[in-house]
Amino acid sequence: MAGMYLDFCDYEERLLVRPHDDTGDIENSVRSIIDIVRRRGDSGLIQCALEYDHSVLDSLYATEKEFAEAEKMVSDDLKEAIRHAMRNIRSFHESQLPSGEDIETEEGVRCWRKIVPLSRVGLYVPGGTAPLFSTVLMLAVPAVVAGCRDIVLATPARNGAVSPVILYAAKAAGVNSVLKVGGAHAIAAFAYGTESIEKRDKIFGPGNRYVTEAKRQVSRDVAIDMLAGPSEVMVVADRTTCPAAAAADLLSQAEHGKDSQVMLLIRADNRTEAENIYSEIEKAIGKELGIIGRHEYMVQSLSYSHAFPMYSDEAVIDAINAYAPEHLIISAENPGTILDGVENAGSIFMGAWTPESAGDYASGTNHTLPTSGWARSSSGVSVDSFIKKITVQHITKRGLRNLGPVIMRMAEAEGLEAHEYAVKVRLDDDR
Repeated sequence: MAGMYLDFCDYEERLLVRPHDDTGDIENSVRSIIDIVRRRGDSGLIQCALEYDHSVLDSLYATEKEFAEAEKMVSDDLKEAIRHAMRNIRSFHESQLPSGEDIETEEGVRCWRKIVPLSRVGLYVPGGTAPLFSTVLMLAVPAVVAGCRDIVLATPARNGAVSPVILYAAKAAGVNSVLKVGGAHAIAAFAYGTESIEKRDKIFGPGNRYVTEAKRQVSRDVAIDMLAGPSEVMVVADRTTCPAAAAADLLSQAEHGKDSQVMLLIRADNRTEAENIYSEIEKAIGKELGIIGRHEYMVQSLSYSHAFPMYSDEAVIDAINAYAPEHLIISAENPGTILDGVENAGSIFMGAWTPESAGDYASGTNHTLPTSGWARSSSGVSVDSFIKKITVQHITKRGLRNLGPVIMRMAEAEGLEAHEYAVKVRLDDDR
């Protein structure tokens, strides 16, 4: 059953088919860009900013004057919205701060973990089709909460200037400096450093195909948060779901980009009921497309998207876990029943009054999430992403007397004599 926007089909056919644009071979292009930055440093960055960002830079970093001018240009109501969102994001992420374990595994043997923030982090914020200042908050707030001391944000400039709202959000969130370059060249600068940019310990943030490929290539030399692909949402709807709300949730994700994907699971008792629910949501999509913009992204995205009839909660749960959506909206009569069975999802939105845009902006959870099925094994960005946990142990003389024979017997069995001797020499010395 083909609709104007979402194809209605059995989920076995299309559920795991994600969109893949004909990107051509960008691997070599990205490798070349990285090489330019590694060889030429700051001058290579400036060259790439001109070629790829179409921006002439007088300075690589935003100046204090630019920050001050940006603050004047952002409206008071938007400033308050940003501050409100930031309070919620900070509150949720502060609750994630770990205290570290401390346990005596046996008499005289103490083990614990020391919590250490990453020292230098690089945050990437896209600035292509829209200035994603919300991503500034999602990356910078947990970095500050974790205690990272050197936080640099990179985002592409336009005509030498960064979006005022990105600059305002960066300063409000506690970013140390803003680098006015984007794309693969910004990732290369974070990974390898230049004359004015110290190499980062870890790189965070989403981006286009070039940014993602650059993160993949530099991940051999520096840690990254994840390889984020096209954005996606899966909506679970039933006869109790408001069609307009379901349509809006689908479109709000479709507008992210032409290769975004939106999936609709229709929980119904029979096919006729499923088709009726589908028809109502299709009508709502058409109506809303006549009201809102960014059609050039939405229509292309919808061509990759599908609606699937589901005749039991178990079938819904199986489809969710197979697809592992970045965003999962459970807008059905009994969302808790489905939630109990979900194992694979980046972030979950429960009930009729919880739009995905709440998590994108202001509820407090993080919107930097695994895509393309990576939610099967990965989590979204959190305070944990910005810290290290170092194991520490301290053994007393009595503790080693008790544990030593175990260590020596195991070392002997593995044929590692020096391991065994490291215990034996202490016990023989018996200081």
